[in-house]
Amino acid sequence: MKNIIRIGTRESQLAVWQATEVKNLLAQYNYPAELVYIRSEGDLDLKTPLYEMGAQGIFTRSLDAALLSDRIDVAVHSMKDVPTQLPKGVIQAAVLQRGSVHDLLVFKHNTGFLSNEAYIANIATCSLRRKAQWLNRFPHHQIHNLRGNVNTRLKKLEEENWDAAIFAQAGLQRIGLRPKNSVIIDWMLPAPAQGAIMIACRENDNDTIEACNNLDHASTARCTRIERDFLRTLLGGCSTPISALAIEKNNNIVFKGSILSLDGSKKVEIEKSTAVENAAELGKISAKELLANGGKAIAEEIRHAVS
Repeated sequence: MKNIIRIGTRESQLAVWQATEVKNLLAQYNYPAELVYIRSEGDLDLKTPLYEMGAQGIFTRSLDAALLSDRIDVAVHSMKDVPTQLPKGVIQAAVLQRGSVHDLLVFKHNTGFLSNEAYIANIATCSLRRKAQWLNRFPHHQIHNLRGNVNTRLKKLEEENWDAAIFAQAGLQRIGLRPKNSVIIDWMLPAPAQGAIMIACRENDNDTIEACNNLDHASTARCTRIERDFLRTLLGGCSTPISALAIEKNNNIVFKGSILSLDGSKKVEIEKSTAVENAAELGKISAKELLANGGKAIAEEIRHAVS
């Protein structure tokens, strides 16, 4: 085993928190580690909407390159940012126990605009998934592009004449930045693997893989794989309005998934439940069923729009 495991991370506060969490967990198994900071394309351009940047893997490519060139031994990612097809030579070594899966609405003054149908609220997000689900529920609201790390986005919300912005609950809570003026959006279905942290290694680095395997949380790994299978079968990425959530309880898995048109006007959703031992193909089966029941037309419309 190497003396010190080199953990690659982006430089944002949240990314560093996640990498430090992995470092501390490895230390519990007597594996010393250090952080190595890597800049990502997604962090350098904070103005262009993600869907215009070919966002699939935008936050993971730099870490993948560092991993494959042996500059780091481990890459730590927010799992929802990771393309469903990993680069050749890179494998998923572990998924940590999941945090909150929900999205949060951080508002400036109050949430009265949610029940005022005459008021045109200004809501900020860079996520096509959040935008589509919000417009499906509030078609008269205006959506504004909001890029950057958590701190940058919170600051931007303060500066702009917006009513609210949408964030992942897990991200804000992990670094202690959830504002008091925030509410959980319990009706919004999350991105596949939202709230989960993935550890990636080189596929031939058996010692590091063995070390990271200790940190794998079986239930989280199972549920996120189902969600990502659903995403992959729909040919989606983080730049498409596809949502999925698998929850394991009492030896059963309940799965919910959806796809929306970019403007939120069309929506097809699915819900299925099965025993854990029968859930291996649940994501793929659900995606095929959704495609057959109206999802295919929306998927083709999205592909045409973003291509």
